[in-house]
Amino acid sequence: MTAAPIYLDNHATTPPDPRVLAAMRPFWERCFANPASVEHALGREAEAAVEEARAAVAALIGAEPGEIVFTSGATESNNLAIKGAARFAAAQGSERRRIVTVATEHKCVLESVRELRHEGFEPVVLPVDGQGLLDPARLAEALSVPTLLVSVMAVNNEIGVVQDLAAIAAAAKAAGALFHSDAAQAGGRVPLNVREVPFDLISLSAHKMYGPKGVGALFVRRRPRVRLLPLFSGGGQERGLRSGTLPAPLIVGFGEAARLAAAEGRLDEGRAAQQRARLLARLSAAVPGVRENAAKAPRIAANLSLTFPGGADAQAIMAAAPGLWVSTGSACSSASVEPSYVLRAIGMPEAEARATLRIGIGRFTSPRDIDTAADLLAEAWRRTVSSTVEQATAE
Repeated sequence: MTAAPIYLDNHATTPPDPRVLAAMRPFWERCFANPASVEHALGREAEAAVEEARAAVAALIGAEPGEIVFTSGATESNNLAIKGAARFAAAQGSERRRIVTVATEHKCVLESVRELRHEGFEPVVLPVDGQGLLDPARLAEALSVPTLLVSVMAVNNEIGVVQDLAAIAAAAKAAGALFHSDAAQAGGRVPLNVREVPFDLISLSAHKMYGPKGVGALFVRRRPRVRLLPLFSGGGQERGLRSGTLPAPLIVGFGEAARLAAAEGRLDEGRAAQQRARLLARLSAAVPGVRENAAKAPRIAANLSLTFPGGADAQAIMAAAPGLWVSTGSACSSASVEPSYVLRAIGMPEAEARATLRIGIGRFTSPRDIDTAADLLAEAWRRTVSSTVEQATAE
């Protein structure tokens, strides 16, 4: 019997928890009504389930339920936060035009900020150090010019680095700027509390925390009130910020995923830390010279960004280990595979970036999975390096 593939790509997406699927099922089959159809009992039941889920998502970050706006995912949440805040400020005649972000942000944040240049805003993209961390001095320099918004992600999706959000938020607020954080990779993994840290806006995604794809949320602070212009027009759902029929099954699944993350997140991280150490130790013994990236930075336990030695190519390693599902640090386009901009931002040479794999340990990863994955990677690396040497000799 062929062994089942081992999934270690949990930063790309997580498998839905069976408890999430069970919570969603009645809202696909029995209670399928539109949550806005409050004229009848089925609609009111769907509405009540949506509000219960809203409360669970809010509780995950210490927010009030009324501060949670449901969206289609973190990409939409990030666009709504950045563009919505900028356009509202412009409509009110604000003279602040600077929007500050970081070179290692997700593409949807970087592109949202850059697109606002065409609307008269000033994008400022700050560099990071070799560990992927933002230098407070560089942030302070950027904030010396009146700034509208600072957007810094909580946990990097490639290298797992955790930024000092409390210090960054404090600096932004002291400068009179709004503070937004893309927390898609942080929800359920690191503590986030909007009553302890002065976040104005936080983006979340259900499918990064064992929930369904197609649903996310944006925290929008109510006191002091943060104002946004919606991205599109419609029936006025979600405080007028995100019109459209609410997908009750997805939202219910998101709520259950958030509830589980709040209850079990620390246990998940504890298990991930043990398995991460186990994988790194076993792989280091089998592959001399393999390097963990951003090893000195604060990080989530579930992430490993590894650069392989000997001229190995990460794509080739993946091809040589078909029983293991991981990912590279590269972004694919229709024409070519380019080295990851995140790895370039931390100063990694192109050849090393092409030899880098991203490993994401998840809730359902077992110790046996870890041992097998290490063995598969080591064998794939040996075969890849051997093939590279043979090709060089032949040439």
